[in-house]
Amino acid sequence: MATPAQQINGPSPDNATPRVPFFVPFFNPIARRLLGVGVPMGPNALLTVRGRTSGLPRSTPVAVLAIGGRRWIVGTFGDVNWVRNLRAAGEATLTANGRPEPVQAVALSTPEAASFFKDVLAPYARTSPLIRFVLNRVLGAGELLTDPDGSAQRKTVFELRPRVSGGSGPQPAPPA
Repeated sequence: MATPAQQINGPSPDNATPRVPFFVPFFNPIARRLLGVGVPMGPNALLTVRGRTSGLPRSTPVAVLAIGGRRWIVGTFGDVNWVRNLRAAGEATLTANGRPEPVQAVALSTPEAASFFKDVLAPYARTSPLIRFVLNRVLGAGELLTDPDGSAQRKTVFELRPRVSGGSGPQPAPPA
């Protein structure tokens, strides 16, 4: 039987749900505190969303991909709590560099997510061996690049848009 340290990354035996890497439960509380006080951590930001059951604010570090004035976050480890909470709430607060920003979160459809993986994430990942290394080896999420259609069926992608104060819904996406 494999120990948790041996099951670092990759899909579970049924190949449907990825495992959360062993370091995430140790790293997240530290990153949450650092991001909360404004320490820059690359593309990472603190996502605070209302819990779907408790209604209490829940915060987790996420990697934000910002290109061409648009921003996305990916549920890399599948349908985890923050993904379910954000899907239910539709809005959150994104804190980067100590600045909180209210955002609307729009879940992309499966075809839109596949297009995002092919047309946005893959070209971005090709710009840096470090990005490919993190996706493949650290996060165990190389399938985002090698199987965008399959990944789109298993992973939620949210586009983050500025929240409208009047509550009239998300702002339309700028043209691609």
